[in-house]
Amino acid sequence: MKLKINGDEVQVPDALQSVTELLEHLKLNDQMIIAEVNEKIIQNEEQNNKQIKEDDRIELVRFVGGG
Repeated sequence: MKLKINGDEVQVPDALQSVTELLEHLKLNDQMIIAEVNEKIIQNEEQNNKQIKEDDRIELVRFVGGG
């Protein structure tokens, strides 16, 4: 399945069905991530239920501490 993630076209397995599965595939599931799918922010508790499909536009933002 082809997705546009943070502006880049990315090919991911067709078996991925949810934002949570996408984050696991990208090895980002242990980080604090804000996900936006087709310009709609997906709350953390909704990520497991939010289905992804071919050509979705996804923005992933993670928080990094520093000082």
